[in-house]
Amino acid sequence: MAGRAQADRTRAAPGVTPTAPPREVADADAATEQYARRFEGAVGRWFLELQTRITLKALAGLPHGATILDVGGGHAQVAPPLAEAGFRVTVVGSSHACGRLLEGWTSSGRGQFQVADLHHLPYPDRAFDAVICYRLLAHSVDWHRLIDELCRVAGERVIVDYPSRRSVNVVAQRLFEMKQTIEGGTTRQYDLYGRREIADGFAREGFAVREEWPQFFLPMALYRLARSAALARAAEWPARTLHLTQAFGSPVIARADRRRR
Repeated sequence: MAGRAQADRTRAAPGVTPTAPPREVADADAATEQYARRFEGAVGRWFLELQTRITLKALAGLPHGATILDVGGGHAQVAPPLAEAGFRVTVVGSSHACGRLLEGWTSSGRGQFQVADLHHLPYPDRAFDAVICYRLLAHSVDWHRLIDELCRVAGERVIVDYPSRRSVNVVAQRLFEMKQTIEGGTTRQYDLYGRREIADGFAREGFAVREEWPQFFLPMALYRLARSAALARAAEWPARTLHLTQAFGSPVIARADRRRR
């Protein structure tokens, strides 16, 4: 609910000149070499392999060559593997600096990076078959406005990730300083969301959440600390087998489809 509270604070009181709402720039923190190092090594590759596998599943049914807009995707985790899978991908970020990790990919002509206000994207309504937004919702200055804009430019589908309130994240937030130590100071404060909250945000724009994929039962920081992908897989197996990950896992990747009239 922090995004809504932030939006409320930007409304001027009677007789006071309104101020411009804050820009969405949280993608800049994830589009750095320091952030990318969180996903190095065997554990990091395991994280990204699972994320890619779920993302491709969430895009199932779209035709080969479908157009994808990756909003805030300067972290370079999504665009390259989707381009390899045959999608036509555009990444949009809040500044030119957000495109640095993608330079090898864009310079070879495999996709493009553009700069824009993420709350006022420079594209027509339904300009892309699908829109993806990872690593941004949890840090958004106004997540309702962000969801609205993602839905506006999506023709068929929107895919986002978010940290679930119904997970061990509730405890992890209280141990934030410890988490920062484990992750080398790259962790940011973040908001937690409920499934109904996310569903309602999409419903306002005529979208319905069709499926959700919680990724991990235990906090990712613990697996970074262990530095063993084999140990991480073994630790996650019981929770997946008992369907605890589906009920209480996080972060969650959610697929929302435009409702047919």
